[in-house]
Amino acid sequence: MIPAIGLLVGLMVGLLLDPSVPVWLQPYLPIAVIAALDAVFGAVRAVLDGIFNDKVFVVSFLSNVLVAAFIVFLGDQLGVGAQLSTGVVVVLGVRIFSNVASIRRHLFRA
Repeated sequence: MIPAIGLLVGLMVGLLLDPSVPVWLQPYLPIAVIAALDAVFGAVRAVLDGIFNDKVFVVSFLSNVLVAAFIVFLGDQLGVGAQLSTGVVVVLGVRIFSNVASIRRHLFRA
């Protein structure tokens, strides 16, 4: 439950401090957030499966964010940033919903 608590604390801090995002970082932030959410939901699923490993979570979190941001950056450099961003969102969205479905099955036995 540490990842879920960390997510909630991060959301609350972000809402209270209202940070401004630099203009050059704005195209990458939504993709990075989706990649981070994928890692968090994967961690919650791992906790429920009894296989959570904090090292795997940290590496997954950082690598998901960096790879997703790099794909969007590469797409921007090639002139197809919107298409690659959509691809990243679709792939990570499928993973997020798969993890949420697994979490739901664990919690509600349905």
